[in-house]
Amino acid sequence: MEQQIDTAQLGEEIVKVLKGIYDPEIPVDIYELGLVYDVMVNTDHEVKILMTLTSPNCPVAESLPAEVEEKIKNIDGVKDAEVEITFDPPWTRDLMSEEAKLELGML
Repeated sequence: MEQQIDTAQLGEEIVKVLKGIYDPEIPVDIYELGLVYDVMVNTDHEVKILMTLTSPNCPVAESLPAEVEEKIKNIDGVKDAEVEITFDPPWTRDLMSEEAKLELGML
Protein backbone atom coordinates (compact mmCIF):
# COMPACT_ATOMS: atom_id res chain seq x y z
CA MET A 1 0.00 0.00 0.00
CA GLU A 2 1.35 3.42 -0.95
CA GLN A 3 2.00 5.72 1.99
CA GLN A 4 -0.43 8.62 2.08
CA ILE A 5 1.23 12.01 2.24
CA ASP A 6 -0.72 14.85 3.74
CA THR A 7 -0.61 17.99 1.56
CA ALA A 8 0.03 20.17 4.64
CA GLN A 9 2.96 17.94 5.62
CA LEU A 10 4.26 18.13 2.04
CA GLY A 11 3.91 21.92 2.18
CA GLU A 12 6.08 22.02 5.31
CA GLU A 13 8.71 19.90 3.57
CA ILE A 14 8.65 22.28 0.59
CA VAL A 15 9.21 25.27 2.88
CA LYS A 16 12.21 23.48 4.45
CA VAL A 17 13.72 23.00 1.00
CA LEU A 18 12.99 26.64 0.03
CA LYS A 19 14.80 27.76 3.20
CA GLY A 20 17.89 25.96 1.89
CA ILE A 21 18.02 27.96 -1.37
CA TYR A 22 19.93 31.24 -1.20
CA ASP A 23 20.05 34.31 -3.36
CA PRO A 24 23.73 34.33 -4.39
CA GLU A 25 24.06 38.08 -3.80
CA ILE A 26 22.40 38.17 -0.37
CA PRO A 27 23.27 35.77 2.50
CA VAL A 28 19.59 35.02 3.23
CA ASP A 29 17.42 32.19 1.92
CA ILE A 30 14.74 32.98 -0.66
CA TYR A 31 11.89 32.16 1.74
CA GLU A 32 13.01 34.57 4.49
CA LEU A 33 13.92 37.12 1.83
CA GLY A 34 10.25 37.22 0.85
CA LEU A 35 10.77 36.05 -2.72
CA VAL A 36 8.23 33.23 -2.36
CA TYR A 37 4.69 34.59 -2.62
CA ASP A 38 2.73 31.33 -2.60
CA VAL A 39 3.18 27.55 -2.46
CA MET A 40 0.26 25.53 -3.79
CA VAL A 41 0.01 21.75 -3.50
CA ASN A 42 -2.93 19.99 -5.11
CA THR A 43 -4.34 16.58 -4.13
CA ASP A 44 -2.22 14.93 -6.84
CA HIS A 45 0.88 16.33 -5.09
CA GLU A 46 1.68 18.67 -7.96
CA VAL A 47 3.34 21.83 -6.69
CA LYS A 48 3.15 25.35 -8.04
CA ILE A 49 5.33 28.06 -6.57
CA LEU A 50 4.64 31.72 -7.23
CA MET A 51 7.74 33.75 -6.59
CA THR A 52 9.56 36.88 -7.59
CA LEU A 53 13.13 38.09 -7.90
CA THR A 54 14.73 41.10 -6.25
CA SER A 55 14.62 42.83 -9.65
CA PRO A 56 13.71 41.95 -13.26
CA ASN A 57 17.43 42.31 -14.11
CA CYS A 58 18.47 39.88 -11.39
CA PRO A 59 21.59 37.96 -12.54
CA VAL A 60 19.99 34.65 -11.49
CA ALA A 61 16.69 35.29 -13.32
CA GLU A 62 17.28 32.18 -15.45
CA SER A 63 18.96 29.86 -12.96
CA LEU A 64 17.16 30.50 -9.65
CA PRO A 65 13.64 29.46 -10.79
CA ALA A 66 15.12 26.33 -12.41
CA GLU A 67 17.01 25.50 -9.19
CA VAL A 68 13.84 25.92 -7.11
CA GLU A 69 11.82 23.74 -9.49
CA GLU A 70 14.47 21.01 -9.55
CA LYS A 71 14.88 20.88 -5.76
CA ILE A 72 11.10 20.75 -5.21
CA LYS A 73 10.72 17.95 -7.79
CA ASN A 74 13.30 15.93 -5.82
CA ILE A 75 11.19 15.91 -2.64
CA ASP A 76 9.67 12.48 -1.93
CA GLY A 77 5.96 12.61 -2.65
CA VAL A 78 6.07 15.50 -5.13
CA LYS A 79 4.70 14.37 -8.48
CA ASP A 80 5.59 17.53 -10.41
CA ALA A 81 6.63 21.13 -9.75
CA GLU A 82 6.27 24.40 -11.60
CA VAL A 83 7.71 27.80 -10.72
CA GLU A 84 6.00 30.93 -11.95
CA ILE A 85 7.82 34.25 -11.73
CA THR A 86 5.84 37.42 -11.18
CA PHE A 87 6.76 41.03 -10.57
CA ASP A 88 3.28 41.96 -9.38
CA PRO A 89 3.66 43.04 -6.67
CA PRO A 90 7.31 43.95 -7.08
CA TRP A 91 9.67 42.77 -4.36
CA THR A 92 10.55 45.29 -1.67
CA ARG A 93 12.51 45.03 1.58
CA ASP A 94 9.17 45.13 3.41
CA LEU A 95 8.58 41.52 2.27
CA MET A 96 11.62 40.27 4.19
CA SER A 97 11.09 38.42 7.47
CA GLU A 98 12.37 39.87 10.74
CA GLU A 99 15.02 37.11 10.70
CA ALA A 100 16.27 38.24 7.26
CA LYS A 101 16.35 41.89 8.30
CA LEU A 102 18.31 40.97 11.42
CA GLU A 103 20.76 38.88 9.36
CA LEU A 104 21.37 41.84 7.05
CA GLY A 105 21.72 44.35 9.91
CA MET A 106 18.55 46.21 8.99
CA LEU A 107 17.03 46.10 12.49
